[in-house]
Amino acid sequence: MSVGTPRGLASSGQKPITEIPHPLSAAEESLSPGPDVSISSGGDKDLELTNGTLVENSSPASASSTSTSALLSRLQVEDNFEADAADLYATTETRDLFVTVDDPKKHVSTMEPTSPTESPPRLLANQNTTRIEFDLPEYSVRRRYQDFDWLRVKLEETQPTNLIPPLPEKFVMKGVVDRFSEEFVETRMKALDKFLKRVADHPVLSFNPHLNAFLTAKDLNKRQGLALLTKMGESVKHVAGGYKLRARPPEFNAMGEYLDTFSQKLGTIDRIAQRILREQSEYLTELREYASVYSSWAGSEEELQRPLEGVAGCVTTCCGALEDLSENMSQDFLPVLREYVLYTETMKNVLRKRDQSQAEYEGRLEAAVLRKQEDRTPVSSRLSLTT
Repeated sequence: MSVGTPRGLASSGQKPITEIPHPLSAAEESLSPGPDVSISSGGDKDLELTNGTLVENSSPASASSTSTSALLSRLQVEDNFEADAADLYATTETRDLFVTVDDPKKHVSTMEPTSPTESPPRLLANQNTTRIEFDLPEYSVRRRYQDFDWLRVKLEETQPTNLIPPLPEKFVMKGVVDRFSEEFVETRMKALDKFLKRVADHPVLSFNPHLNAFLTAKDLNKRQGLALLTKMGESVKHVAGGYKLRARPPEFNAMGEYLDTFSQKLGTIDRIAQRILREQSEYLTELREYASVYSSWAGSEEELQRPLEGVAGCVTTCCGALEDLSENMSQDFLPVLREYVLYTETMKNVLRKRDQSQAEYEGRLEAAVLRKQEDRTPVSSRLSLTT
């Protein structure tokens, strides 16, 4: 038997996420070379970049190691820049708009006196600011989920090139999660609070007039009606605009492919995590039954009472540990994973809007060229007749 290099398993067609290069990690060969730029990363050492890619003095034999170190160095520089930007807008000294979402209260709809229905809870949005755009320094208003959705739609309309923070999903599976339970309301309240804080801390979105209306207006029903019509118009616009782009820039192609693969991997992880959590819940139910069985058995067997009680105690300890594990997974891991999925969908929507803008530009450019050709055609025909 000969021992050789182990072969990898057959792939289903999709490359692992680790083998897919980041769209911003390497320069495109088709792009024309640009001037060299030197960037100082907090010390005396300068990083020379060509075409947006780090260049180091290395031999062809060490090309792969050079590209890897270049990518790591560039990511480190970008992280430093992002950290500086986060510090600039996230510190308490520079912030002038503070928002919180808390105090959920349920409302009962009395449209039918004989059978009142319970509506989803409304949240209290508190705001404290020193900006001159607001008439008062503090506001407290009640908002429903659809009010937050109205704000997100308006931000997408007025800021099409910005990544709008995602909202938690509105609909839940019946029989799995009760949308009126305290746990679900608490989880949604935290997610909406995170959404509103991200918008308020954004250097551009925080000055949007629709955010001002959301934080100060007492009633948003009329505005929501207009938003619904606008959203329907946008959907018709997307369906009608079936123009195919001539040549999409390579950086947007790379980003789109990376997002598609990344969302597929996240979806796989999400499904596996949901299945693990469901199996853990079923196993926990059976394990609790075992603990009670061992306790009852210990009461009927005097000679085996001590070891059986020990087994029952161990099973009870395992139940507590498994319960903590499931709780941490459902409250810490799954929400963050789902948030990554929603952010990926947001980035895809921004890329689709960018493609739509390019398609409109190319369509108008073609129409202008055709009109110019039509204007020149009669002149050429008259010249041929005179000759």
